[in-house]
Amino acid sequence: QVQLVESGGGLVQAGGSLRLSCAASGRPISSYTLGWFRQAPGKERDFVAAIIRSGANTYYADSVKGRFTISRDNAKNTVYLQMNSLKPEDTAVYYCAANPSSIYDSGRTYNYWGQGTQVTVSS
Repeated sequence: QVQLVESGGGLVQAGGSLRLSCAASGRPISSYTLGWFRQAPGKERDFVAAIIRSGANTYYADSVKGRFTISRDNAKNTVYLQMNSLKPEDTAVYYCAANPSSIYDSGRTYNYWGQGTQVTVSS
């Protein structure tokens, strides 16, 4: 079992930045693909970013490409999401997740999920 706990969400003005953290426990995350997803009110949960087990490859949704950066620190068992140039449409609950495969953009492949952290971007 892997337990995931997100932190770092909050209220920020458009154009601002936030850094989300997701601390894992239970097992080392080095063997997992780690992803960030988000869900806005009344909408489905969407893929945001992922980093493959080795950390060599990262993937982003088109809507966040160039603004968000995912990274991992296996020594700290933590994955991060640096979010810059935030827009009101980035407002959502952000979830981190872990899965043992290399399929990164489908929530169905992720076995473990955090409880989510709210990000609100005001205009």
